[in-house]
Amino acid sequence: QVHLVESGGGLVQPGGSLRLSCAASGGSFATAAMGWFRQAPGKGREWVSSISGSGDMLYYADYLKGRFTISRDNAKNTMYLQMNSLKTEDTAVYYCVQCDQSYCAGQGRYISWGQGTQVTVGS
Repeated sequence: QVHLVESGGGLVQPGGSLRLSCAASGGSFATAAMGWFRQAPGKGREWVSSISGSGDMLYYADYLKGRFTISRDNAKNTMYLQMNSLKTEDTAVYYCVQCDQSYCAGQGRYISWGQGTQVTVGS
């Protein structure tokens, strides 16, 4: 089973940007869709974005309104989430996930989860 490690979280002011990374080891990276979920304080986990195994299909939650961009580098076994125009409501723990298929959107079966990285948007 793949091991996922997120990095890049931190404290940022509203309107700022952060880039999250997810490094994968073990298992099969290039053939599996990957994604991001997040969990805000006192709320359940919600799907943010997904990318197909080859990177040809990108999926985003409607509420993002074009502020985030997902990408992956299969040669480096790494996935990214570029987050721009951050808002206080984006404050959450962000989790890297792997799906059991090559194409997965919000309803996909995500079988591997990282430990999460904290993103805090505030002054």
